[in-house]
Amino acid sequence: MRSDPGAVSRIDVGDGIYVAAAPAAVSRKVPLPALVVGAALAAVALVRLGLTPDGVLAAWMLVVLSALAGIDLRARVLPNRIIGPAMLAAIAWQLAFAPDRAVESLVAAVAVGACLFVTCLLSPGALGMGDIKLAALLGLVLGAQVISALMIGFIAVVPVALTLLVVGRRGARRTAIPFGPFLGLGAAVVLLAS
Repeated sequence: MRSDPGAVSRIDVGDGIYVAAAPAAVSRKVPLPALVVGAALAAVALVRLGLTPDGVLAAWMLVVLSALAGIDLRARVLPNRIIGPAMLAAIAWQLAFAPDRAVESLVAAVAVGACLFVTCLLSPGALGMGDIKLAALLGLVLGAQVISALMIGFIAVVPVALTLLVVGRRGARRTAIPFGPFLGLGAAVVLLAS
């Protein structure tokens, strides 16, 4: 659910004269609160799942998801500089610690990415490419459980969208909702419930 963050707007300076105005640059750095939340969730994962391969994977992923959610809330973007290396790390992790689940994880990543990409083609602007790549990352980490994470994320966004529609009326239909935090929420629930 994206709008073009780099769109140029026009400002009326009077007498029907308009000037182009680029929006102010929004920082793509990870906000400190996101790191604090990520560290707290990682600690919960390690306490809950132990210092096992699954516990360490969950802790790492929760930090990554918190960082991505913070950036998405602030800048409305899920940066490739985080998602790309995280995908490579997830593949390496699966091959090293869960080779029996590696094929399942790759199939889940491709299937989820393809399904969301088709959704993006059918409804342009509904999802951003960052959301699709994040879903593929979740497929690499969660395997078949990515379906549960996506369902939780989609269900969690509904009350926010309905609230925006009620409060904003007609203008709310064009309001972009950052979907990364909702995908992260779904993944966090699945990771911590394992």
